[in-house]
Amino acid sequence: MRFIKLLLGDIRFQMKYGFYLLYLTFSAVYIMLLLVFPETWREKVVSLMIYSDPAALGLFFMGAIVLLEKSERVLNALAVSPVTTIEYILSKVLSLAAISTLVSLVLAVVAGSNNVPMLLLSVALTSGIFTLLGLIVATKINSLNGYLMATVPLEILCVVPPLIYLFCPTKLLRFFPLCSSMVLITGSVHSAGYDIAILGLVFALLLVLAYSSTEKMWKRLGGVTL
Repeated sequence: MRFIKLLLGDIRFQMKYGFYLLYLTFSAVYIMLLLVFPETWREKVVSLMIYSDPAALGLFFMGAIVLLEKSERVLNALAVSPVTTIEYILSKVLSLAAISTLVSLVLAVVAGSNNVPMLLLSVALTSGIFTLLGLIVATKINSLNGYLMATVPLEILCVVPPLIYLFCPTKLLRFFPLCSSMVLITGSVHSAGYDIAILGLVFALLLVLAYSSTEKMWKRLGGVTL
């Protein structure tokens, strides 16, 4: 029950600060753009849209979320509450993944994607990866400018290779872990086991790193972490 309340609290926080309204607007714009393209182009266009925005929203907004929580003393309260570090992290991951998958579902249906369940699984895993990356950076910064400066290289590293792979697939790029996300988003199931395993491994590694960095942040705030 404690985790459910924490998760619902994060969702309300995101609603309060306009995340859902923002992505409702983005969805409408993306749908209009999709309908402009010929049907033969829509699969690649929707893959590009999904990977570069809803799937990656955690990296874009995690800094703002953590800084808002710091300014409103939310983190100070959580640091001395019974809430555990892993509950805090998973609440962030799941609440942001909910937005990512909802927007991606709408875009996939409009574009007529072939394998929507596989696409949504990939989006959920990718959203978790980007959220954890954002959280790791956010725990170490004290300003939005600092967060933006730190995440721009990450965004380039994480977004550019999969987008290149979407249009120019090569064996070399195939070894880049996040290209597995792009493969699944396009609906390919030929190497689904491999791609899901790669994304799961990256998620697990980042979860460990995010746990460590969040614990250090909470200790600086005077909390006892678990």
